Amino acid sequence: MAKKKSEETEEENINVAKTKNENSKEEPAKAEKLSSDEKKAKLAKLLEKAKKLEGEVEEAKEIDIKKKLQEEEVEKSDTLVPMEDYLKSSIHLGTRVITPDMRKYVYRRRADGLAVFNTALLDDKIRESAAYLAKFDPKDAIIVCKRESGWKAVQKFSEATGIRSFLKKYPAGILTNTNLENFFETEMIFICDPWLDKNALHDANRIGIPVMSICDTNNFTQGINQILPGNNKSAKSLGMIFYLLTKLYTEARKIDVKIPAIQEFVDGWDTLQPPK
Repeated sequence: MAKKKSEETEEENINVAKTKNENSKEEPAKAEKLSSDEKKAKLAKLLEKAKKLEGEVEEAKEIDIKKKLQEEEVEKSDTLVPMEDYLKSSIHLGTRVITPDMRKYVYRRRADGLAVFNTALLDDKIRESAAYLAKFDPKDAIIVCKRESGWKAVQKFSEATGIRSFLKKYPAGILTNTNLENFFETEMIFICDPWLDKNALHDANRIGIPVMSICDTNNFTQGINQILPGNNKSAKSLGMIFYLLTKLYTEARKIDVKIPAIQEFVDGWDTLQPPK
């Protein structure tokens, strides 16, 4: 009888041990599941909070940009030409590509993806670039423009200022190869696009003379000493740029010449309308 009772007691102890063992296995699993659910809930809250903060930041940025532009338009009342004329020329419209070099000149994108230059800043940079160019006598500078849309404006600029121009194709090596019949020396080069006019840029960098360049939002500016940001693709934009540079350069150098009207730099100027 005692033996039977002992066996029953032993069996009960085994069952109790099994139950404890099973419970001990279930508890970590429950804890792990609870911990996982808590983590997911916390992560969801964090993501929601981050999304909300991101929206607030973007909204603040947009407000700051609009405020900044409004302030600049009010403050910048002495522009070289009326703001409307700058807009008519599309000088402020860049490309859909913005390089790190040109990012600081851009304040937003349009709905169609085009980058937009800060127009008030462009006015300052045209003045600055004209002053830089005016350091050089006409005989000591050349201008290079491979892009066809700039040929007419560059030709007018060249005729009024006396600065030698190279349109269509720049003869590579004319500044670096003394064996060439057309070799000559100059003290600076003005180019219209760092990419299209790269041969002239490379020659200038090779012989160590300064370079001034009109740079669009998609341009890289390595090797350029003076950057003139603006739309360098459009004939009307280039016409406006060279019209203003002609006026400022001839005034600074005291060159007695009649400056052609903007209509001679930009075809159909009187019929142009600012983009909406």
